[in-house]
Amino acid sequence: MDAIIILGAAVWPTGPSPTLRRRVAHGARLWHSGAAPMIVVCGGLGLHAPTEAAAMAALLIELGVPKDAIVQEDRSTTTYENIAMALPLLRQVEARHVLIVTDMTHAPRAALVARHFGLHPRVSTPSIKGGRKRTILRQLARELGAYPLYAIRLKIQKSGRLD
Repeated sequence: MDAIIILGAAVWPTGPSPTLRRRVAHGARLWHSGAAPMIVVCGGLGLHAPTEAAAMAALLIELGVPKDAIVQEDRSTTTYENIAMALPLLRQVEARHVLIVTDMTHAPRAALVARHFGLHPRVSTPSIKGGRKRTILRQLARELGAYPLYAIRLKIQKSGRLD
């Protein structure tokens, strides 16, 4: 893999949400295992500062990932934007084979978007153990509606492919 991409999740008033922490911890483990030389963290400003990307970068550094291995995409607010706005950062290092870190329910849609942009994605998801069943069911319901909408949108939209 050329790069790990960690997709954002909420930052709460008290700091990174459990979902964000779980994704970052998983991404850090992948980096430490040698899965890829760099991590792109994606996510702009939500309801609470800092940006999701900045919160993830800080957590990664706490988990022993060197600052120079982390690249921040800090403007996106959707899955589509996460990948689209990460493309220029990936182009700079000629990264096409990416390992996307997100939740299991979100993984198919994230991979769909990455393929649309000409990336060669694999997805790695943190365990859902300890996750709230209500939250997981809500995420699943959202993705059941979002996936077909994204598939249609991407089909009618021109690609911003890397090639």
